[in-house]
Amino acid sequence: MRLRTWLGFLAPVAALGAAVAPLAPRTVERWFSAGVYLRLQPVVTGASNRVPVALFDALAVGVGALAVWWLVVAPLRARPGRRLRVWLASVGKAAVAAAVLYLWFLALWGLNYRRVPMTERLEVRPGPAPAGQVEALARQAVAMVNATHGPAHAQGWGVEPWRNAALRRAFAQTQRLLVDGPPAEPGRLKPTLFGPYFRWTGVDGMVAPFALEVLANPDLLPFERPFVAAHEWAHLAGFADESEANFVGWLTCVRGDAPARYSGWLFLYWQLAGDVRPSVARELAAALEPGPKRDVAAISERLRRGQLPTLRRASWAVYDEYLKANHVEAGVRSYGLVVTLLVQTRFRGDWEPVRRTARNE
Repeated sequence: MRLRTWLGFLAPVAALGAAVAPLAPRTVERWFSAGVYLRLQPVVTGASNRVPVALFDALAVGVGALAVWWLVVAPLRARPGRRLRVWLASVGKAAVAAAVLYLWFLALWGLNYRRVPMTERLEVRPGPAPAGQVEALARQAVAMVNATHGPAHAQGWGVEPWRNAALRRAFAQTQRLLVDGPPAEPGRLKPTLFGPYFRWTGVDGMVAPFALEVLANPDLLPFERPFVAAHEWAHLAGFADESEANFVGWLTCVRGDAPARYSGWLFLYWQLAGDVRPSVARELAAALEPGPKRDVAAISERLRRGQLPTLRRASWAVYDEYLKANHVEAGVRSYGLVVTLLVQTRFRGDWEPVRRTARNE
């Protein structure tokens, strides 16, 4: 059997096996997430950071063009009696290509979905967050947003997050609190051909796993960018779960400079305002000072102006299925579980989470 035939058979089999393989989270954590991955990621992201455009765009255009050629153009160019045969052969090629892409995704980043969850990494009280504690955290968020608004706006957001030395140090410090391994490399927020799609669906950013680079919504406001960057950096550090990326991103921002702290607390206010009783949400909104109120209104206007509701619902439904297929049982609800992590995790001073040890596991 020829080599190409063998590869055409082995790639789908290997992809299917990798998708259903019962890998133990601690094995993935030790050998991949805190091992091979954290040694590979700085090299890959460091290289992609040098390219100002999104490498993912080139890959997406190439894959799309190849799919159109295989599944549409090649059958139409074939003789009438051979069209079905050519189309079936093209379907086989597409299946092999999809299998290779899936294996690439898993090997470079996707296995992080199967690592030890944050609730087993830290001392986290079981169960949902008590409503009273959530409301107390929400009031603290309002106070901190009001307190950090002035210094943040005075300093400004002239430095891109990936070049911000204070935010980079904060990211490295946060990683040391959570993982025994080398630090991940922060990624630059890149423009992308998918910018309009991000705008229409309300997506702030994403990590493109095939080159470990960060793609950003072009409409992000300056005071949103530090938290969005820190959230995506958490993904680059191997925290694939959305609630964990929010958690790591927020811990990074509160360790950063004034603009980063404001961005982090503003995110938390936004998150908590949707998790408390309506009467408490109105109280929180009334307690915001004029500056933060203008910023919250600007975010609301950005989202309202850009989104296409039907496309947004469809997109998030697909993403929900994607997350569940990658062992995130909560699906898109995992975004909001950051509140439970922040309330139920045991912290020392200065928001330092307490790690589990062999004795208290």
